[in-house]
Amino acid sequence: MKDKFKFDWLLLPLLGAAFVLIIWTATSATWAKGLPSPVKTWTGSKLYIEKPFEKRGEQDQGILRFTWYSLQMVIKGYLIALIVGTPIGFCLGLSKTFGKIFDPIIQILRPVSPLAWLPLGLILFQRPGPSALFTIALCAMWPTVLNTAVGVRAIPQDYLNVAKVLKLSRWKTLFKVMVPATLPYMFTGFRLSLGIAWLVIVAAEMLTGSPGVGGFLWQEYNSLIYEHIILCILTIGITGFILDKLMGLMEKRFKTA
Repeated sequence: MKDKFKFDWLLLPLLGAAFVLIIWTATSATWAKGLPSPVKTWTGSKLYIEKPFEKRGEQDQGILRFTWYSLQMVIKGYLIALIVGTPIGFCLGLSKTFGKIFDPIIQILRPVSPLAWLPLGLILFQRPGPSALFTIALCAMWPTVLNTAVGVRAIPQDYLNVAKVLKLSRWKTLFKVMVPATLPYMFTGFRLSLGIAWLVIVAAEMLTGSPGVGGFLWQEYNSLIYEHIILCILTIGITGFILDKLMGLMEKRFKTA
């Protein structure tokens, strides 16, 4: 059993990584001559990895320092998305009238790209920081809204009947019955919202030039330093993977609590 665990969780991912490295090396050596090889990428990015928190200039910092700047903005925007999106989701699930009024608006706004919202944020707030928060919150809250609404509608009627028999107040029914029953759906929305928030911050930083992984990526693209672009792509992917795993662990903990 222990050997199977090692094979599934260690050796198989390593095989996948080796396969990607081989394809990457072959591609950089054949038809994509401008693509840096893994060795060249490591050599060109070594300073940013070996000194991940060092600050040498506004746009010349360790890769984890840039990641920390991005994460701070993501967390703020993500929390705003949850604070706004969760109550809207409950209202959609509880009230058919509310749903008929606002569901068409939500369906129209939901597919709008962050690249479209960011200019509006700059018009409204005149500064890149609040504009990025506005864009992250607006783009990230829709999965939370929709999944929460689905969860509320899926609550068994028996649960609500028991609450009536026990003569629970509306607030007690909400927090003792409805929230626990909706929690699995809500966490699905929270998890999707976090992934979108992380995607949006990269686009926001690229457009505003704010310090962070996205801003660094755009700067290095303009400077034609392709090794650092690949470093940023890998950092974005690994950070997103870690965030998703952390949210998954939190979801399991709440479900077993």
